[in-house]
Amino acid sequence: MLTTNPLDDDKLHEECGIFGVYGSDGAAALVALGLHALQHRGQEAAGITSYDGHDFHTHRATGHVAGNFDRDDVIGSLRGQIACGHVRYATTGDTALRNVQPLYAELASGGFAIAHNGNLSNAMRLRRDLVRRGSIFQSTSDTETIIHLVATSSYRTFVDKFIDALKQVEGAYSLIVMTPEGMIACRDPLGIRPLVMGKLGESIIFASETVALDVVGAEFIRSVEPGELVIVKGLEDITSHRPFAPVAPRPCIFEYVYFSRPDSISEERSVYSVRKEIGAQLAIEAPVDADLVIPVPDSGVPAAIGYAQQSGIPFELGIIRSHYVGRTFIQPGDKVRHLGVKLKHNANRALIKGKRVVLIDDSIVRGTTSLKIVQMMREAGAAEVHMRIASPPTRHSCFYGVDTPERAKLLAAKLDVPGMSEFIHADSLAFVSIDGLYKALGEPRRADIRPSHCDACFTGDYPTTLTDQDEAVSIDQFAMLAERVG
Repeated sequence: MLTTNPLDDDKLHEECGIFGVYGSDGAAALVALGLHALQHRGQEAAGITSYDGHDFHTHRATGHVAGNFDRDDVIGSLRGQIACGHVRYATTGDTALRNVQPLYAELASGGFAIAHNGNLSNAMRLRRDLVRRGSIFQSTSDTETIIHLVATSSYRTFVDKFIDALKQVEGAYSLIVMTPEGMIACRDPLGIRPLVMGKLGESIIFASETVALDVVGAEFIRSVEPGELVIVKGLEDITSHRPFAPVAPRPCIFEYVYFSRPDSISEERSVYSVRKEIGAQLAIEAPVDADLVIPVPDSGVPAAIGYAQQSGIPFELGIIRSHYVGRTFIQPGDKVRHLGVKLKHNANRALIKGKRVVLIDDSIVRGTTSLKIVQMMREAGAAEVHMRIASPPTRHSCFYGVDTPERAKLLAAKLDVPGMSEFIHADSLAFVSIDGLYKALGEPRRADIRPSHCDACFTGDYPTTLTDQDEAVSIDQFAMLAERVG
């Protein structure tokens, strides 16, 4: 199976989206709607767990929310006024059903369901220690590590056990947890991954993005703060706990570049407006004499509008995307595989022929997407093809819940910008600077202080320790040394 969306496949993929409801009849149906709105954050699998006051009920499946959770029998089986759900794009563990979340376990204190957005950067070390102490893992997901840490904690209350577990993990996490006592929503101390809180009537809602609140008609209350645990035991019993030492937050800056839906609000900023401003900064930093500004659909559209408005070059839809092609398609042979590109995207030939075009995309990862797009423009008769990218070069892997290729496969880690331009066969290539990206956020980046966001994929400045990665590198270095000595 190969995707019919090759122009989207060469992207960084968020690991997942999470959504929780406390205190609503038919909570699972609301969760399903919320997951529909978060489908862009994970398209490999989805799951929902509910609690009816006596029992937990779970349905998990590979594939999209639609087709798995739009059936009356499925939603009807997920009884209760409390429910949480998860859409997944695997970064740790394979796509087997055992890794689909929410994960559920029976602990001494009762049932425990957890939905996780992010990635634990010391999960392998913790897992080895837990297995030595007798833990038996049922999945290959890093999230299960949290379950075992809670189960083996020596603290008395569940909340204390949970906090004890979180203090042992590194990396990024936004979590929604359900127990017989209620629901907990929390973020890691740096707030790397997003989580917001809303209200629908008398119900409390948690979601990865505000757009999911919009879809179910909920009112946005606020973001769950970095390092905060919001504990909901009743509609009149909602408490906030801050068990971690305060640190300066470092939320993921790539949420503004690509991950979040443009109609979401992140940190009180319109994602759409930020993307337009990134495009405007790009036009200031990397102008070009051209006839048309063309977005790479759909993620390049807001930045392309900003570039066109700032530069005065007309904005046009030079690439038309079909929204009616299924995600997968059997493509036997290279010729049919190449034609599969045009099932999803096709050049607007009459518009492009003889024109000097500026293509706007959000990022370059391996470079295969940009190569195909430039080729598409050439075949449509473009006189010149200039590429402008609404993020800095992606030179480093992410270890916080993003499916990044290993660094050796990142084009910007291998080539400088002129070399990348030659690789994709563009007449010119330019990226917005890291300073321009922060200007678009209204937060100029200062060299004398730590940045306000996690930008490690561009700069290599990781805000946490990377225990598993460091140990893997040490093992690889030892193996190379042993090979040379031998």
